[in-house]
Amino acid sequence: MAADRYDAPTREKHWQQAWELKSLFEASEDDQRPKYYVLEMFPYPSGRIHMGHVRNYTMGDVVARYMRARGHNVLHPMGWDAFGLPAENAAIERGVHPAKWTYDNIATMRGQLKSMGLSLDWSRELATCDVEYYHQQQKLFLDMLAAGLVDRKTRKVNWDPVDKTVLANEQVIDGRGWRSGALVEQREQPEWVFKITDYAEDLLDALQDLDRWPEKVRLMQANWIGRSEGLIVRFETIEGTAPEDFATIEVFTTRPDTLFGAAFLAIAPDHKLARAIASTDRDSQAFIDECHHHGTSAAELETLEKKGFDTGVRVAHPVIEGAELPVYIANFILMEYGTGAIFGCPAHDQRDLEFARAYDRPVTPVVLPPGEDPSTFEIGEEAYTGDGVMINSDFLDGLAMADAKIAMADRLAARTSDGAPQGVRKTEFRLRDWGISRQRYWGCPIPMIHCETCGIVPVPADDLPVKLPDDVSFDVPGNPLDHHPTWKTVACPNCGGIARRETDTMDTFVDSSWYFARFCSPRASVPTDTNAVGYWLPIDQYIGGVEHAILHLLYSRFFTRAMHKTGHVTIDEPFRGLFTQGMVTHETYKDADGKWLLPEEVTLRDGKAVQVKTGAPVTVGAVESMSKSKKNVVDPDNIIGAYGADTARWFMLSDTPPERDIEWTAGGVEGAHRFLQRVWRLVGEAADKGAAPGTPAPVESGTEAEALRRAAHKAVAGVTGAIEKLRFNTAVARSTSWPTRSRLRCRASAKQSEDDLKFAMREAAQLLARIAAPMVPHLAEECWALLGNEGLVAEQPWPEADSALLTEDTVTIAVQVNGKRRDELTIARDASKEDIEAAALGLENVTRAIGGRKIKKVVIVPQRIVNVVA
Repeated sequence: MAADRYDAPTREKHWQQAWELKSLFEASEDDQRPKYYVLEMFPYPSGRIHMGHVRNYTMGDVVARYMRARGHNVLHPMGWDAFGLPAENAAIERGVHPAKWTYDNIATMRGQLKSMGLSLDWSRELATCDVEYYHQQQKLFLDMLAAGLVDRKTRKVNWDPVDKTVLANEQVIDGRGWRSGALVEQREQPEWVFKITDYAEDLLDALQDLDRWPEKVRLMQANWIGRSEGLIVRFETIEGTAPEDFATIEVFTTRPDTLFGAAFLAIAPDHKLARAIASTDRDSQAFIDECHHHGTSAAELETLEKKGFDTGVRVAHPVIEGAELPVYIANFILMEYGTGAIFGCPAHDQRDLEFARAYDRPVTPVVLPPGEDPSTFEIGEEAYTGDGVMINSDFLDGLAMADAKIAMADRLAARTSDGAPQGVRKTEFRLRDWGISRQRYWGCPIPMIHCETCGIVPVPADDLPVKLPDDVSFDVPGNPLDHHPTWKTVACPNCGGIARRETDTMDTFVDSSWYFARFCSPRASVPTDTNAVGYWLPIDQYIGGVEHAILHLLYSRFFTRAMHKTGHVTIDEPFRGLFTQGMVTHETYKDADGKWLLPEEVTLRDGKAVQVKTGAPVTVGAVESMSKSKKNVVDPDNIIGAYGADTARWFMLSDTPPERDIEWTAGGVEGAHRFLQRVWRLVGEAADKGAAPGTPAPVESGTEAEALRRAAHKAVAGVTGAIEKLRFNTAVARSTSWPTRSRLRCRASAKQSEDDLKFAMREAAQLLARIAAPMVPHLAEECWALLGNEGLVAEQPWPEADSALLTEDTVTIAVQVNGKRRDELTIARDASKEDIEAAALGLENVTRAIGGRKIKKVVIVPQRIVNVVA
């Protein structure tokens, strides 16, 4: 007889050691089984894993264990996205080298992940800060440089004056650096870029073939790439209003149909005309300087107060004879898109409308919504951006928008100014080249050398890797590589003269854009072993947060294409299937002073939240994503130590669809733990009272045994289908709903002696252990052993449901009298209508409801309902 209580924390360590001893999860290309590569986005080694990690890696582990059981050769590796600014900040705050801080954190988190029982191939572990990793990354950089995919450009960047580094648009929040909180500055400086725009069209078009990606992710990428079919319109400046050499201003527009509604032109603060004006006008220069102190992300520009500076320049309206438009420098226009100039049509663009209201420009509607009267239609606080027909637009009046665009484009293409057409059709992309230069120490050094004689030259392959120096100081703000006394001085590989190493390091998104390929051959002396990547790639199932939908996933798609061009892989798309899981959330708590409290500092007393130590009242806040800043975090170690990893895994998979956020609650965890303990007791009872291992199936089964077998095989089919569709919560539901309902626990001692029921008990318990193994692998192993089986359940093939047991021989039918349900009838599925009618009329509740009245008719819908009309 099994112990009444399963000691999860102790037994889980035993099974983890058993798996490791047999190297059960190490993968090899030398395998005849079909391959399957499952990967979760690798973590940043911040110090400790969090519940988001538990959810993410549990989902991936279910897939990995399931596919192994289905007969696949599974690669399921783990590594660390280990470079980045937090390590430098830790070095400054704690006086510890970034490498020590990083590797200490990796050791801690590795131990935590192992305690979860993940079926990972640890023999392939890598960290992007390992010299052997970034050595190969430097080779890739030089190969991409030789292939024309790397460039050096002077571009506008977001500069954090405190962290002394470039920030991506997404790292600028309300005009401030996401870490330092300092007001960012817009600077122009040279940086290394990857020419992702070379693949803009391909990256966009190929999204159509990623049918195993979430539609929302494909849409987000499509919008980020942003293909726009439009027109370059040349606006002629009015003589005497513009500086020399500015006879025209070119504007790219996707809405040439709205030109009759144009009220102004706006140019970016870095437009060449704005610079020319600012060179002689202090006020315009001051305005431009102000514009440089905010971020340039689309989200920020959307909410930014729209401001402009009237340059005094005027342009002729291209289609309204004699009309002139003022030209403003505006804070919401970017040089990076189109030509850095727009014409404002306030009636049909919200940003233009806000600007027009602020600067008293006319608002003329030129698109009439369906059902509106053109004589009374006006624009209020919101621009009209929907479909309609053209009004107030001369030769366009009455046309649909699509037709009006064509008509306007044709008209402007036919008109010339100085021998050039006034309008030229053009396709633009929102996507910009990927700037990878970062002014920090803890990153992959860019293998380039600056020589005054030879210019910028690559580091010879034989001189790689360019290693980070260990003896760096963080006493001076900025990049320690810039003020290192010796590291940056080097001989030019061309002329031998004194030269300078590139001190910028690569954006950490580069590290994560190819790590999945390196997992295929992590110890190779080249970036990729072509045989290994040819075998494993593309990844069959990639799992990670939707917050990485654009940058990481888009950069990885580009990088794979670049590696294809340079001969390192033979594919273009790295991820065949993508799944984005939801966040883990928790209530937030504050004390009377407004300070955040940890969940373990709060308890309920008399139905009210109070502090554990003092009993002081606690304010319970919103349920939000777990974050260290708000302290609504739960330490996985505490859960694993108290309940075991399987409880945490089971809870993370249960109740909530995996793509949605899940709320972590103490009650939910307790419930998961109680259920797993019940499973342990049920299996123990089956081991004690069921048939011996290896007992053959009886020729016939009684009703009780038959019901038990049907329930067990239906569970197998249900869990199989759910995991195949990544519906982990459904798999949990299929597993939890049948043990009690199937009467695994014997109720009568007489029946315990029947061979058919004994066999059914063992079979059901064994099937439960096998289908639960991907989700709660430790408990499954314990149950498998308790049932007297040889070997590990992790080595067992996935069970196949018996199709004969999936079809019920009987069906339950509702019985109504005059449309009101009175009883139900269980009868043979193939029973005739006559038999169904006779059985229904024989039911006591039905006879009572008829009450002696004459039966007019009996309506029978086979296998569904019987309605007696009396």
